[in-house]
Amino acid sequence: MRVLLSLALLALLSAPAQAQALTGDQIKAMFFNGKPFVATSTTRQRFTMVFTPDGKATREPIKKAGEHAEKTQGTWRVVKEGFCTSWKQGSPANCYRLVPNTSDDTKWSVMRGAVTVASWTKPAE
Repeated sequence: MRVLLSLALLALLSAPAQAQALTGDQIKAMFFNGKPFVATSTTRQRFTMVFTPDGKATREPIKKAGEHAEKTQGTWRVVKEGFCTSWKQGSPANCYRLVPNTSDDTKWSVMRGAVTVASWTKPAE
């Protein structure tokens, strides 16, 4: 019994640490600064997104040449756990955490609870 307990404890201690979610200030500095970045949904739909410091946001689907892409406007706010967005007038906000991707330092995972709902990629500066 002690051997099993020791093995379980050893496995727990040797497991890789989970990446810490970004703070509100880190999110604002990295993404909510008026510079465009790419968001990719879990269904592989891609958007160019811009979050401005005044709490406004836009997202525009990335389409092939000749296709029409309609820009959507919304709002954002930072909360203790991360950030919240609302994309339609009067609709409730959805809140998320932003976690660095452990395998690619140019990507971040947008998490709702324990589920990844999108990834964000910052363009090279």
